[in-house]
Amino acid sequence: MPLHTTDKAELIEKFKRHEGDTGSPEVQVALLTARIQYLTEHFKTHKHDHHSRRGLLMLVGKRRRLLDYVKRLDFARYRNLIKALGIRK
Repeated sequence: MPLHTTDKAELIEKFKRHEGDTGSPEVQVALLTARIQYLTEHFKTHKHDHHSRRGLLMLVGKRRRLLDYVKRLDFARYRNLIKALGIRK
C-alpha cells in the first residue's frame, strides 16, 4: 500500500529545499525510505512474498544511488539527511 497523501505531504514539507520542491534528492530519499520501512514491516508477516521483496531491493538500490549523488554534491547535506532519516551508513 503506498503512502497516504497526508503522510507524503508531511515528508515533502519536512525535506523540501525551496517552495514547490517535490523532486530534490532529499525529498526522493525521504519518500523511498518511508516505502522501504513499510515494506520491511510487511515482510515480518508475509515472509514468502518474494515478488514484493524484489521491489524492495530495487527501492533500496535507488535510494543508495540517490544518497551517493547527494554525498558527491555536498557531504554536509548527506550527513544531515541520513541523520534526519535514521539511515545507518
